[in-house]
Amino acid sequence: MRRGGTIAKAVFVRRKMYKEQLNLTSPEPPVQLRQEASWVQFHLGINRHGLYPRSSPVVSKLLQDMRHFPTISADYSQDEKALLGACDCSQIVKPSGVHLKLVLRFSDFGKAMFKPMRQQRDEETPEDFFYFIDFQRHNAEIAAFHLDRILDFRRVPPTVGRLVNVTREILEVTRNEILQSVFFVSPANNVCFFAKCPYMCKTEYAVCGSPHLLEGSLSAFLPSLNLAPRFSMPSPWIRSYSLAGREEWEVNPLYCEAVKQAYPHNSSSRLLNIIDMAIFDFLIGNMDRHHYEMFTKFGEDGFLIHLDNARGFGRHSHDEVSILAPLFQCCRIKRKTLLHLQLLAQADYRLSDVMRESLLEDQLSPVLTEPHLLALDRRLQTVLRTVQDCIEAHGEQSVVADGPVGQWAPDSSRANSTS
Repeated sequence: MRRGGTIAKAVFVRRKMYKEQLNLTSPEPPVQLRQEASWVQFHLGINRHGLYPRSSPVVSKLLQDMRHFPTISADYSQDEKALLGACDCSQIVKPSGVHLKLVLRFSDFGKAMFKPMRQQRDEETPEDFFYFIDFQRHNAEIAAFHLDRILDFRRVPPTVGRLVNVTREILEVTRNEILQSVFFVSPANNVCFFAKCPYMCKTEYAVCGSPHLLEGSLSAFLPSLNLAPRFSMPSPWIRSYSLAGREEWEVNPLYCEAVKQAYPHNSSSRLLNIIDMAIFDFLIGNMDRHHYEMFTKFGEDGFLIHLDNARGFGRHSHDEVSILAPLFQCCRIKRKTLLHLQLLAQADYRLSDVMRESLLEDQLSPVLTEPHLLALDRRLQTVLRTVQDCIEAHGEQSVVADGPVGQWAPDSSRANSTS
């Protein structure tokens, strides 16, 4: 750690003592894998309808464990490692932006993706920012998990907020020498670190504790690709990641007709799942959904995993209606989704109220400011008006897609809608 040899030496001595006390000087930490560990049970509970069942006690336990268990290691994520020393600064869209995420491992051997706080809750994304250079917000990841659960999608990995001691829980447990090298003490005596990448290797891109504690989101890892293979597909409604480019869907109002004729959207529920995802992204204001992932095991009719939601909740004062293009261009929606949205538009089950109540569970509450909560109600009305316009134009039978009762039945109570 920088700023004087005395500080660096003190941190080195503390780190060495910590590793000796926990026997972390051996090649692998002494961790016992327990079948009853919450992250193991979470992995075992994934099925073709979602990442976890409704009212899952396993998810509640997993959130609690990620909030409280001590960390035993910290490292860059695989994509961050792939970027080290290989960043092309001539690109308009940086491969990792100014965003830093770390993989933290806990004492029960579970892992979570840590995204540190980069923006204050009351800050809005400047209107001149392109969506692909926006900050990633830790509170957006937390709020997205709660919203996804309320909508009964259950496609966002369990995510929780936590105050992390960056010295004790990252620096002193990491074996990655590159990660160790990017820690420093700021002029305000706060411990900071930044991403190791040519265009980001600057202290102005750092995140800092106060002086050691830093807010962040922790998202539970999915099963490894060796155990549960996944495949990634570009979204048919992918945006142009350039300053002036436009995609076909942005200029062709009949674009969905071509999508519906092509595999895999011509024979499976894939298109309806993409429309679900578009509604979810519109509610949180996320324009950065360029790909989606699915578990190979569940085939063409499996669910889409709603990963990487940190660019949501950036502007409560603006509703980006183009995110709803899959809905208003295709004019299709699952009946289960529609009924759930209609329930959350009622005064007794108002979406903002249910979200506010759900987010109280999190250690970092308030996770969202009041304007962001109220924006959810406004955007929900936009979704419902869009569906009504489609029904008036094409008829309910053509717009609202039915499914098996066991799969499509909506929750009938507020308690279920938040579980």
